[in-house]
Amino acid sequence: MSLIDTPQALQAAQQSADTLSRVDTLPVPVESADSVVTGIKAIEHTFDKVTGFDYQTFFMNLAADAVWVVFKIIVAIILYYIGRWLIRRLLAFLNHLYDRRKVDPSLRSFLTGVVQALTYIVLALTIIQVLGINTTSIVALLASAGLAVGMALSGTLQNFAGGVMILLFKPYKVGDYISAQGQTGTVTDIRIFSTQILTADHQTIYIPNNSISTSIIDNFSQAEFRRVEWTVSVEYGTDADRVRAVIIDIMRSDSRVLSQPAEPVVYLAAMEDSSIKFSARAWVRNADYWPTFFEINEKIYKTLPAEGIAFPFPQLDVTIKNNNN
Repeated sequence: MSLIDTPQALQAAQQSADTLSRVDTLPVPVESADSVVTGIKAIEHTFDKVTGFDYQTFFMNLAADAVWVVFKIIVAIILYYIGRWLIRRLLAFLNHLYDRRKVDPSLRSFLTGVVQALTYIVLALTIIQVLGINTTSIVALLASAGLAVGMALSGTLQNFAGGVMILLFKPYKVGDYISAQGQTGTVTDIRIFSTQILTADHQTIYIPNNSISTSIIDNFSQAEFRRVEWTVSVEYGTDADRVRAVIIDIMRSDSRVLSQPAEPVVYLAAMEDSSIKFSARAWVRNADYWPTFFEINEKIYKTLPAEGIAFPFPQLDVTIKNNNN
């Protein structure tokens, strides 16, 4: 019989086995990396349950929104450059169409300005829509602001309406020589709010369309022919028929003087204090008005004295009465 077969040895072995089984059921300390991660997740889950806020989802959504905003900004910039290129092409096409249809230059500049303004407004609203901004509220805001601005800028709107009236009734066009609002010059441009004229000494004058559309306008370029008039004064005692014949010969010798719509004529216009005044009239083409006027004026001054016809000087007759009482 061996020592381990004794009842005491068997009892000791049984006690050791029970002790080991109890040790296996005790909690083991968490020291590994996996156990640490698991614990952190458990804490986060518990915190989320308490606060109701998911940090991970929040930052993921924030990053996604930032990327989307940057993308929309890039798209808006690209859309702006494309839109500007299209507007330029549209304006170039309109100018080509104006040339083909021979549209009046006055109407061309006005329509180009209106189309350019409207297309840029549409482009701006489109870019705002791409950026995700609600354009409905913006349009409503612009409408209400437009009413207030319209009341404040009523004069500007009147100028716009005046420009429309000028283009509809055409009292003048680009290239016409006009006199209006105390200014005289050639119309170089009819804009949305003003008319631009160039004076003879190359001063650029801007006249508001409202003012010029409601004022008296002298258009010297509208008719094909214009009548030129010279006033000639000679001294008393001069043969009127002789003066008339010399002046008519001067006018007829100029090829720019026309026989239609009427022949050149000379009238005795007035008998003044120290001179007899003649009025000479002839018809010329519109473009020849000023050259003909100045050149024949000089010819009259040189020819009449050579023909024995004198120009008068101011005279004053003084009578002295001698009263002898």
